[in-house]
Amino acid sequence: MVKYVFVTGGVLSGVGKGIVTASVGLLLSSRGYSVGAVKIDPYINVDAGTMNPYAHGEVFVTEDGGETDLDLGHYERFLNVNLTRKHNITTGQIYLSVITKERKGEYLGQTVQVIPHITDEIKRGLRETARETGVDVLLVEIGGTVGDIEGLPFLEASRQMRLEEGEGSTLFIHVALAPELTTTGEQKTKPVQHSVQELRRIGIQPDIIVVRSRRPLEPEARRKIALHATLPPNAVFSDYDVDVIYRIPLILEEQGLGDAVVRKLSLENSKPNLEEWRSFVEKLSNASRPVKIAMIGKYTKLRDSYISIVEALKHAGAHLGLKPELLWIESSDIEEDKASLEKLSEAEGAIVLPGFGRRGVEGKIEAIRYLRENKIPTLGICFGLQLTVVEAARNLLGLEKAHTTEVDPQTPHPVVDLLPEQKDITQLGGTMRLGASPIILRENTTAMNLYKTKVITERHRHRYEINLKYADKLESAGLKISGTSPNGLIEIMEYEKKTHPFYIGTQPHPEFKSRPLKPSPPFVGLLEAAAKIT
Repeated sequence: MVKYVFVTGGVLSGVGKGIVTASVGLLLSSRGYSVGAVKIDPYINVDAGTMNPYAHGEVFVTEDGGETDLDLGHYERFLNVNLTRKHNITTGQIYLSVITKERKGEYLGQTVQVIPHITDEIKRGLRETARETGVDVLLVEIGGTVGDIEGLPFLEASRQMRLEEGEGSTLFIHVALAPELTTTGEQKTKPVQHSVQELRRIGIQPDIIVVRSRRPLEPEARRKIALHATLPPNAVFSDYDVDVIYRIPLILEEQGLGDAVVRKLSLENSKPNLEEWRSFVEKLSNASRPVKIAMIGKYTKLRDSYISIVEALKHAGAHLGLKPELLWIESSDIEEDKASLEKLSEAEGAIVLPGFGRRGVEGKIEAIRYLRENKIPTLGICFGLQLTVVEAARNLLGLEKAHTTEVDPQTPHPVVDLLPEQKDITQLGGTMRLGASPIILRENTTAMNLYKTKVITERHRHRYEINLKYADKLESAGLKISGTSPNGLIEIMEYEKKTHPFYIGTQPHPEFKSRPLKPSPPFVGLLEAAAKIT
């Protein structure tokens, strides 16, 4: 029988439910259980694909092409699994499904209501995902904060699942913030107490409370929280600020969270196997050789817009014993003041970050020129590759006004153009080239040397591709094709070693498949080149 763990949040959003959920998953998988994780987002969007990164952060892409919440990235990295689009449920999906069924007459004669129809659809989706994936435990993180109107149907559905599945098969973990007054240094527990009261008002009594705080929870604060939540003190756990998020599972395990979860779910306990994870965390913490990496993008004011890239750099850094130091450069600032390019002189390596739209494009192109001419090791991702091609066409081939048709539909030299299958698409949501597909690497290339295999699989999220009509000209300028799709699309390009020490651009997003114990090859290559590791 599948076990369900529901993770709720209190006091404020962004309290760290995703990391707690991922950590619980790791503690269970380290004991030999197969674990899946679902993120519930109460917004009405069907998925995250059309949302501004400033509002939502990164859109994480799954193997099957789901455009999902960034927490799925945490789940995949901690659990070392590939999740699917079904592991991100939104209000939009649920209501769309119920309304479609109503129009088909499946509820004929009934008044369609939140209870039971919406809540039944939520439960059906969770059980279907658990059944299809065959996991022992399904973690369900309910987004937002307890008390939000939009989250109520999901909380009600989880309350019903406790009744239907039973106490031994369901577990409620509540994550809430205990703020600290700067004037007195006192940890305040009242916000946690109020969020628990709100949860109870809905009909849910938490089994475990994880308290977020700046420093470890004091015994008196733990006692007060336990008393007001009607829990023993050993059911209250401290999740305090750390320098490395990957240390959190180890901290929670030391406090006995893994044992508590297994016991409350009536599962057989065993000693967790966390040695490789502990070794990774120590390597990450002890990496002492700094390497400065410029991050050139258009959403740099919200670093969560590029969270998978940042984590991929950490994975590669731990593998190599390097400590990436990130220099964030807003590409639109370069357009306003070319002097901003001088910041790149501090960098030992650079990533030209992905993005969409016109803003900041010319700034990125100027940065790419600087990186190429000054031979700074560079990785261009998605739009970063496409603008690398634009820069080469303009400055190496002399094709004046060469551009991507995404930005300039009238360009005389469309070196980047819309994919043919995209030309008749009228809806934006979920219609890009999405998900994993195979890439064939060419012999004797940097890409082949990094991946050490001829066929790889990486995840995509784009509408535009390098125009094959310009392939020969680009290669004559030294920008070589090193990876193609089975049907001939250009996936990876790189400058020859005699032209540049390390410059590789990838149409897919390699950051999505990077793992703590298996870093993404392009990120390893970038850091090796930046640190001049031979």
